[in-house]
Amino acid sequence: MAQAQNGPLSSFLLKSKQARCRGTMWRNTKEDAALRKRLSLSCLHPGCKAKRLLCRESVNTGGCSLLAVKVLKMKRCFEGVGLQCFLKDRAMAVTQAQKYLLIFDFDETIVNENSDDSVIQTAPGKQLPEFIRQTFREGFYNEYMQRVLQYLGDQGVKMANFKAVYEKIPLSPGMGDLFQFLSKQQDHFEIILISDANMFGIECALRAAGAYSLFRKIFSNPSSFDKRGYFTLGPYHSHSCPRCPANMCKHKILTEYLAERAQEGARFERVFYVGDGANDFCPSTAMKSSDVAFPRKGYPMHQLILEMEKNQTGAYQATVVPWDSAVEVLCYLQEALKKKC
Repeated sequence: MAQAQNGPLSSFLLKSKQARCRGTMWRNTKEDAALRKRLSLSCLHPGCKAKRLLCRESVNTGGCSLLAVKVLKMKRCFEGVGLQCFLKDRAMAVTQAQKYLLIFDFDETIVNENSDDSVIQTAPGKQLPEFIRQTFREGFYNEYMQRVLQYLGDQGVKMANFKAVYEKIPLSPGMGDLFQFLSKQQDHFEIILISDANMFGIECALRAAGAYSLFRKIFSNPSSFDKRGYFTLGPYHSHSCPRCPANMCKHKILTEYLAERAQEGARFERVFYVGDGANDFCPSTAMKSSDVAFPRKGYPMHQLILEMEKNQTGAYQATVVPWDSAVEVLCYLQEALKKKC
């Protein structure tokens, strides 16, 4: 890239590798009009549909080529909001403001029951026969539920019956309030769900609660209805984690998701994890000291965290905020946003 000739100093110079851009109004010239058309891009301020228009003017200072940036302020942009500029190899990059990543479990976290237990209500007499219950093996719950669903199909239980059960499962205390809060803060949070339940049941419950659209992605065991109308279930993946059931390791899912989003250019300022079970403890061990784990108070995730903190001081890095009501999670997130601003 050829070194640019000296030019007039614009509103500011990029004096370091990272500087906040503050701009001036465009001059009404043909040259500026052409630049506006060629270099227009969307405003990065959350919720703003206006356009910010950049023109780049190379400035030679002390033998070092820098970039001066002029930003067109639009009426719909908030005063003082700028674009992050990075000087690297004499080029400018514009990056979006970092969000928080918020992760939810489903059973006994979003909803106040284990949804696999809830579907037993569709069985004759609302209970399973002993020969089915005896097939359960620790760590192989997904396989057990496949046999349960096969039995329910044999008893004539259909999609509508399952759907009705999932839609009636109550939310955990305060979860509705938390969802209302998050629906107004989607510019600040990227929300995903990782659950060892099943996709059909989760979608039914979330749609009934009006919360399905909050989630960017849902990770759960695949489920469908076959030609007979039987509800079928499969494992999510295979893994080698000794802590987790054979069909799902949430730690693996979370780390792969973070790597995927990093490749797409997303960076998260902090990670928040809301869960209750032993399989929620595993992914929370991947979190850093700036991150927050929200274990449901007295449930296995909380107990395992306390045990690690007692036996391996400093091994568990995330901040721990136990909850009885999701309103406690809401309040913490509200404070986090206030500090961010």
